[in-house]
Amino acid sequence: MVEERIEEYSFVSDGIPVKIKITRREGEFVPLYLVEVPKVDEKTRAIMEEVREKLITKVPIRTFEAIDQTTMESMKRNFYFSAVNALSKRLRGVSTARIKALAGFIIHEMLGLGDIEILLQDDSLEEIVINSSKEPVWVYHRKYGWLKTNIRVKSELQIENYASSIGRKVGRQITILNPLMDAHLMSGDRVNATLFPISTCGNTITIRKFRRKPWTITDLIGNKTINFEVAALLWFAIQYEASIIVAGGTASGKTTMLNTLACFIPPNQRIISVEETRELNLPNFLHWVPLTTREPNPEGKGEISMLDLLINSLRMRPDRIIVGEIRRKEEAEVLFEALHTGHPVYSTLHAETSEQAITRMTSPPIEIPAQMIASVDAFLVMFRDRRTGIRRVFELAEVIPTTLPTGVEAVKPNVLYKWNPRKDEIEKEKESVKLIDTLQLRTGLGREEIKEDLKEKMEVLKALVKENISEVNQIGKVIGTYYVSKDKLLSLIRKGKLWDIL
Repeated sequence: MVEERIEEYSFVSDGIPVKIKITRREGEFVPLYLVEVPKVDEKTRAIMEEVREKLITKVPIRTFEAIDQTTMESMKRNFYFSAVNALSKRLRGVSTARIKALAGFIIHEMLGLGDIEILLQDDSLEEIVINSSKEPVWVYHRKYGWLKTNIRVKSELQIENYASSIGRKVGRQITILNPLMDAHLMSGDRVNATLFPISTCGNTITIRKFRRKPWTITDLIGNKTINFEVAALLWFAIQYEASIIVAGGTASGKTTMLNTLACFIPPNQRIISVEETRELNLPNFLHWVPLTTREPNPEGKGEISMLDLLINSLRMRPDRIIVGEIRRKEEAEVLFEALHTGHPVYSTLHAETSEQAITRMTSPPIEIPAQMIASVDAFLVMFRDRRTGIRRVFELAEVIPTTLPTGVEAVKPNVLYKWNPRKDEIEKEKESVKLIDTLQLRTGLGREEIKEDLKEKMEVLKALVKENISEVNQIGKVIGTYYVSKDKLLSLIRKGKLWDIL
């Protein structure tokens, strides 16, 4: 059989040494993602099963423990070291490395998703997909796209058990009566599951992996997703309470950009976020309260919807409100009501351009009046090139009220910056008609003073990139220092001593 090797790399998954081989094989129409782990003979596997059963009886897993991430991690460590100790006593003369690998296999089966846990720890993967027990697991690789793995889930029941286990840990359920589930793993990775016969070939699980290290503004400038000029303008707009909606297609980086921009919110303001599954990850010293929805129980009771959380968030004295995604009219109405009562809002929306974003918001099922949309200060549109996988800020547009020839009030976008795909650069398109005037009104600054402020922000951003400061809490500390003691921060930057505040 002819096989072309494309790439190899290794990592360790809970003590298990893992080798990944990406190959192209004759007769296969997509490349293969081959996982190689230490083999376990039948005798050793029997001992591992005995150890696993003893551990379960000694350290029972209670549902309320599994819901808490910190407790879950602590419990996993306790199980792991208990497994190492038990295996060491049963397998005399076996190396420590081998014992740790066997303990890792036990933990993956007891507390995780079996071999899928190995895939979850490969930072090169964006998506992990189980389509049924009849075919292998598929993965979406950041570099190579969709790949077929050599991992299979042994039965439809096993897939259902995995889905149920994921749901229980975050208060969600999946049953024959409720065969669709959106949830998330303790790591924050997003999960969607479906049951047969809704998915006619078998039960499915789709896991969208998020980076263990969240993207920050330093990363996005470094990989040309955004440039210094646009980043500084967005920082200025967010500092002075502009409301921004991040639009884009599927997997274009909307949530990543929203999360990145939220780091510019001053630390003395209270942030309430509302999401269906937790995706945001803000600096830990911000005054941030994350809220997530809950599905109803099998009796149809106990549901907490986005609308419920949005209404409730207005009673929590928020200074800023972040909504994961605008999908329905009721949610949009509450969001815009919050905006009209003086709360800056940030959200995401599926739309390919700023013009499409406005059309989508004024059309069913959202159907918000044009006069309300005029209160949004800007649309930031993200783009993903499916061929190369790169993500870019496609447009930054302000929203301008206008009157149609028929006399009907409407809104239109005024595109300030746009990505030029030929040059792979974000270029200035037009001067601001509304956004800068609005910010002038809020700040009391003249246009020249705003230009000077933007230069200072660009100086900070350039220093972050130059010093490669890219961890979310470090970024947050720099931004927080800017708000509390801007002159001190700029002085340190000009002396090349930015790291002194970290």
